[in-house]
Order: sequence, then C-alpha cells, then structure tokens
Amino acid sequence: MKKVLWYLIAGTRGGENRARIIRALDDRPRNANQLAEELDVEYNTVRYHLEMLCDHDVVEKGEQEYGKLYFLTDRFEYHRAEFETITENLE
Repeated sequence: MKKVLWYLIAGTRGGENRARIIRALDDRPRNANQLAEELDVEYNTVRYHLEMLCDHDVVEKGEQEYGKLYFLTDRFEYHRAEFETITENLE
C-alpha cells in the first residue's frame, strides 16, 4: 500500500486532488457530487479520481445505487501515517 499511495499522491498529476478527496472523506463519507461541490472540482474529475482510489483499495463505495457514498478503507487507515508523510512532502 505504501507504493500505491506514493504513486497515487506524489507520482501523478492528479495527486493533489486525490489527497483533497481523501481528506474530505476523512471528515465524513460523501458522494461524488458533494465532493465536487466542496472541492470546487468538476464532477467528472472527481469520479475519475474516486475510481482510481477504489481500484487501489484506498476508498470503497457504499451499497446504495443513487447518491453512492464513498468511505476510506480499513487498509488505508492502517497506512494512514504513510499518507501523512507523503502529503507533508507535497506542501
């Protein structure tokens, strides 16, 4: 997971937005529309980043179909310290 986090956050252009999404989800679960509004990012951009985060087991989708909420995974929580280290290096 450490390598995945480095790749997703520090190794690609969208890393800053993915870090912002993670921080927002850490506050509380949200759907893609809520994230787009809060972060002032296009809805399709948020959806793209959420899919990347889901594909790498950082974020998981809730079960409802409409207004699907996203949550941080237990696997991410286990590696939270690495995320904090990565984001400190970005600032």
